Amino acid sequence: MAATPQSTRRHYLMCEPTHYTVSYEINPWMDSTRYTDADLAVRQWTVLKETFERLGHTVETIDPIPGLPDMVYAANGATVVDGLVYSAKFRYPERQPEGPAYEKWFADHGYVTHTAEVVNEGEGDILGVGDVLLAGTGFRTDRAAHDEIARVTGREVVSLELVDAHYYHLDTALAVLDSTAGREQVAYFPPAFSDASRAELERRYPDAVIASERDAACLGLNAVSDGLNVVVAPGAVDLAAQLTARGFVPHPVDTSELLKGGGGAKCCTLEIRGTRTP
Repeated sequence: MAATPQSTRRHYLMCEPTHYTVSYEINPWMDSTRYTDADLAVRQWTVLKETFERLGHTVETIDPIPGLPDMVYAANGATVVDGLVYSAKFRYPERQPEGPAYEKWFADHGYVTHTAEVVNEGEGDILGVGDVLLAGTGFRTDRAAHDEIARVTGREVVSLELVDAHYYHLDTALAVLDSTAGREQVAYFPPAFSDASRAELERRYPDAVIASERDAACLGLNAVSDGLNVVVAPGAVDLAAQLTARGFVPHPVDTSELLKGGGGAKCCTLEIRGTRTP
């Protein structure tokens, strides 16, 4: 029997999509011939940020850099565990300057940073659940990065292979609903994973929420949860119903303009776990 959902205060880093556009194509969601509206993206992002603040969470922001339209997807910028920052090292040249920019923000704000030697795309592929880090591979993050972050953090890292290019980051195919040790709860879309990875998820999380194809297709699993409140795409109606049935409180927030770049609420939200160096 799953524990009753409980909210815990969170600390997030976000980046306003001032320079948002889709000018290149590095995932199946992106179409550089399709019109994008930066003003609408900013309005949707602002609602997302204000939703987190209304729920009692702390939100800090990093200044957007011209020429880096995907910088809005802050979750990809780093992974923060126990106050230690493991930097991102992006696969595609178009995004590679984002890693140092995010690492500099953390260093300037007093955090200890570790510059990654291996390609990884931050919290897009590395999600904390209890004392374990679930780590995606297959499209963006190298499998060797899982070993590197295990050494850096001292955490157990569970590798999960993604097999559908539409779900190119782990956070597009799996949502952490409760990250508290002893209360771990996730939701995921089984077809996004290899047979072996799906079996591992079934073993570890037998009571997981199983998302429908409709949930996955609108990036409904790219959700942000504080253990009770779940910020989710409005189109993820099956997921919202399942969450409600389990005692979670869905908060639909429209990020449809940002979906044109292949991201939703979670992609825009980097969780800062732990405190900076005194």
